[in-house]
Amino acid sequence: MITALSSAISAPHADPVLAVRDLAKSFTLHLQGGLKLPVVSGVSFDVAAGECVALGGPSGAGKSSILKMIFGNYRIDAGSVRLADADAVVDVAQAAPREILRLRQHRMAYVSQFLRVIPRVGAREVVAEPLLAEGVPASQAIARAEALLDRLNLPERLWRLPPATFSGGEQQRVNVARGFIGSQSLLLLDEPTASLDAANRAVVIALIAEKKAQGCALVGIFHDTETREAAADRVVDVTRFSA
Repeated sequence: MITALSSAISAPHADPVLAVRDLAKSFTLHLQGGLKLPVVSGVSFDVAAGECVALGGPSGAGKSSILKMIFGNYRIDAGSVRLADADAVVDVAQAAPREILRLRQHRMAYVSQFLRVIPRVGAREVVAEPLLAEGVPASQAIARAEALLDRLNLPERLWRLPPATFSGGEQQRVNVARGFIGSQSLLLLDEPTASLDAANRAVVIALIAEKKAQGCALVGIFHDTETREAAADRVVDVTRFSA
């Protein structure tokens, strides 16, 4: 089913899981005499529980930078990233590194464009790790990891092997499984279907729908139009925030 899309800044829901306000980012080019390279400015949008918001715009518009600021990978120059945290709200822009690590364990997960894992650790252990961090017993975590890898059509013969030895598409399936397996209330997706064939893109779309049904809030970058239309409820046009 293709979901109708509309371009908007704020969701019509109260108490959003994520509230981004007036976010700004620039990079300093130290090899160019400290030249400032502005990326985005004034980024503002909300994401409600059970909603998937797509960041739209051409390559270089700042979409991935916005995701990285939300996740705490990039320093925020101005603005706030307010994330619901049980009965409280935490501003990622002001949070200490230890607090950000806690939020990543319990509140937000991230599927990046590249899989970064510890060498020599098997794929199923890589996928199961977020559940182990949540306190799920090892046997249950491994079983759920295997089920998700099977659903993403990764051959069982690869489950015990390190993902560094895999093809790009195989690594991306491990990446997706690791991001989707946890119970975090916010999931960030940076081109989750990159390098995937049509069958596995369909699996990712189904996984997104299931996360939404569970009340998870999602923010995604989808360069594949069909995937974006099937997965997202709204599109936030990042070009309006270009610095």
